[in-house]
Amino acid sequence: MPEFLTLLPPDEARTLLLSHLSQPIPDSEFIDVPSSLGRILAEDIIAPHPLPDFQRSTVDGYAVHAGDTHGASDSLPAYLNLIGEVPMGNAPAFEISSGQCALIHTGGMLPDGADAVVMLEYTQSVQQKEIEIFRAAADGENVIRVGEDVALGQTIQARGSLLRPAEIGGLMALGIVKVKVVRKVRVGLISTGDEVIDPSQSPRPGQVRDVNSFTLGTLVEKSGGIARLYGIIPDEFDALKKAAAKALSECGVVIITAGSSASTRDMTADVIRSLGAPGVLVHGINTRPGKPTILGACDGKAVIGLPGNPVSALVNGYLFVVPVIEKLLGAHPRPKPTILARLTVNLPSQAGREDWWPVKLRESPFPSKRGGGDEVDANPIFGKSNLIFTLASADGLLRIPPDATGLSAGDVVEVLLI
Repeated sequence: MPEFLTLLPPDEARTLLLSHLSQPIPDSEFIDVPSSLGRILAEDIIAPHPLPDFQRSTVDGYAVHAGDTHGASDSLPAYLNLIGEVPMGNAPAFEISSGQCALIHTGGMLPDGADAVVMLEYTQSVQQKEIEIFRAAADGENVIRVGEDVALGQTIQARGSLLRPAEIGGLMALGIVKVKVVRKVRVGLISTGDEVIDPSQSPRPGQVRDVNSFTLGTLVEKSGGIARLYGIIPDEFDALKKAAAKALSECGVVIITAGSSASTRDMTADVIRSLGAPGVLVHGINTRPGKPTILGACDGKAVIGLPGNPVSALVNGYLFVVPVIEKLLGAHPRPKPTILARLTVNLPSQAGREDWWPVKLRESPFPSKRGGGDEVDANPIFGKSNLIFTLASADGLLRIPPDATGLSAGDVVEVLLI
């Protein structure tokens, strides 16, 4: 009986695969922070000083002692003596005493004695050295305190964190210009099939251009890996074994596309068994598309056989390749970007099978005022698993869980953005 007729649910299959991988001992490197977008930290980052390290104003206005403004209003303003202007980029050479104020700009350093800032629009200049205050200010109003953002010695980013634009900005604000990150995971990609040719070539009748090396390669790069292409291998066991063994020796993950079905010509499973223990863990996933997917582990490294159909290969790349890369990077688990949307048509499904449908998202012409996901419509894109543009025109993937026999038009669904 073909192995893949015994199908595992995707979540169970993924957990099994990850459990057989070696615990990550990520290699690391120091890089410039501006170049670290999307990288994973290899060490905790500790704040070398508080941020901010001086009290600063968040508005244009007047630095005051808050107690001098208590009770101030339009009908009964407070009057304060103007003693100067806070220079930007320097500490003020004066301090605020009772009954005094100083002009200050956004980001300016509060003078000693000041504990609040009154916004400019709540003031008026009466004469050259006197300011009317029309609104009381509370202690700390319109002021950022020392260490209010980050305290000295605080762990601001933990090992395994993803560096996004905000994290990069925070590191630069602390004067941290180099950072230790995990080296990218090398992922070897092998395409198989006598009918598959390089995209630069013109196909003869019966030939197809290699798509999977490039869709999966870019997915690998997006997920924190480095894609290494090992070419197109003919339907010959020895040739595939040689290419796979070379890729496995040089990479942390190997992906073989095509050769994952039960056909007598499809030999990926046998090749995986020959590469190391325990070999094939799963041959067949209870999902559509991508049922004939092979998940293997060879001496602690993942070897994944994906279907040759481009849509099946890429959808299962999201489901299995990306989590493997994240584990090898030691990345902290993060929720995937999703959106709630209203399904526009009925979608059938088979009980016990998990289905993933490419969908196009658009603003709903008939949203309700209560919200809850019906502001966006999810329009399924119908097409076969060898039609790459069914996925290229999609904004996301809609999941039909295995305990459902389908979804109905009007259902609010969660869409994984791709």
